[in-house]
Amino acid sequence: MFAVRFRETAREQLARAGVATTHRGEYETPCFMPVGTRGAIRHLSSQDYEQLGARIVLGNTYHLMLRPGAQVVSDMGGLGEFAGWKGLTLTDSGGFQVFSLSPDVDDDGVSFRSTYDGSMHRFTPESAVRTQQLLGADIQMVLDVCPPLPSTDEVIKLALKRTSNWAARAKATHTRADQSLFGIVQGGIDPVLRQESAKITANLEFDGYGIGGLSVGETREEMLVALAAAIEHLPHDRPRYLMGVGDPASLVEAVNLGVDQFDCVMQTRIGRHGTALTSSGKLNITRAEFSTSQDPIDLQCVCPVCQRHTRGYIRHLFQVNEPTAARLVSMHNIAFTLNLMQQMRDAIAKGEFASLRKSLLAVWAGSANEKA
Repeated sequence: MFAVRFRETAREQLARAGVATTHRGEYETPCFMPVGTRGAIRHLSSQDYEQLGARIVLGNTYHLMLRPGAQVVSDMGGLGEFAGWKGLTLTDSGGFQVFSLSPDVDDDGVSFRSTYDGSMHRFTPESAVRTQQLLGADIQMVLDVCPPLPSTDEVIKLALKRTSNWAARAKATHTRADQSLFGIVQGGIDPVLRQESAKITANLEFDGYGIGGLSVGETREEMLVALAAAIEHLPHDRPRYLMGVGDPASLVEAVNLGVDQFDCVMQTRIGRHGTALTSSGKLNITRAEFSTSQDPIDLQCVCPVCQRHTRGYIRHLFQVNEPTAARLVSMHNIAFTLNLMQQMRDAIAKGEFASLRKSLLAVWAGSANEKA
C-alpha cells in the first residue's frame, strides 16, 4: 500500500483539483509548499505559517544533515516535532544544493564540501534515503542529478541515466512505511528525454513524482514543453510535484498542464528585499512614493500583514534596516501564494479555471513580472 494516495475531486481540461492523503494527514491540491531550508522559513516561526494556512513546509536535507545533523533531528522527534510544526513536512534530497557547488559526481554518488566549514561529505542514493528517514518528514525525495541549463546533450543524458539508476537504488533502500518516497523526472528541456525519464520513473511505482531540473535557466515556454512531455507519462493517481517553481505565471501554467504541488524560495527571497506579490503584479515597497501611503501592500489581500500594516510603515522599516520589514513582506508573499492556490482550486471546481488563468497571465506574464 502506498503512503500517499491522490483523489481527484474536480477537473477542467488537464487542470485538476484533488486531495492527497499521507500517513499523517491530507493536503488539498493544487498546493504551494513554503521552503523552510534549515527547519524554518526565514524570519518566520511555525506559528506564523500555521496562521497563514500552509499545509506542508519543506526542509532541506543538505543543510539539516550538516547542522544540526540528521540524528539530532531524529532524537528530537523528527523534523515537524523539532520545529514545532503541526502540519506536514517534505524533505528534498539536497541534490540541488549539492550540484550547485560543482561537486565530484560519479555513477555511485556525489562528494561535496560543506558550505559551513569546508569538510568533505558524500551522498549516495542509499545514504540520502537513510538521512531523510532520520529527518522523518512525511515525504522524502530521491537523490537526483540536476544539470544546469543550458547543458550539452551528453550532460543531460548522463544526468538522466544516473537519476534513473539512483531512483531504483533509493526505492530498494527506503523502509519507513509511514514516510512517502517520491521519484524525480529529469531530462532537460528535450521532450523526448523528459518522456523517457517519466516512463522509467513511473515504472518504479513511487508514491508521487517530482519534476526537477526546470526553472534553472530556460524560458517559461521551454519549461512548459518539457513539463507537458513528462506529465503525459506520469500516473493519474499520484501527486505531481514541479520542484522549485513559484512565480504566479508559471504556477497557473503548470496547473493548467496537470501539476499538483509546488515549492519555491522566491516568495521570501524577494520579500527580504522589499518586493511584494500583489493582485496587480510585483510591487517594490521601498520606493519613495509609498512613504506616506496608508494603503496595505495589496488592497485585495486579507492576510494578517495587510489587515494591520500600511505601505508607508513597512517602507519606513526597510529604510531603517529593521528586520521586521523582511518578515512582514515575506509573510504577505507566502499568504498571497497560498491564496492564489486556493483561487485555482476553487476555479477548477467551478469550471472557471480558464478564465482565472487568462486574468492571471494578463498580470503576470508581462516582462515586468517574469520569473524572479
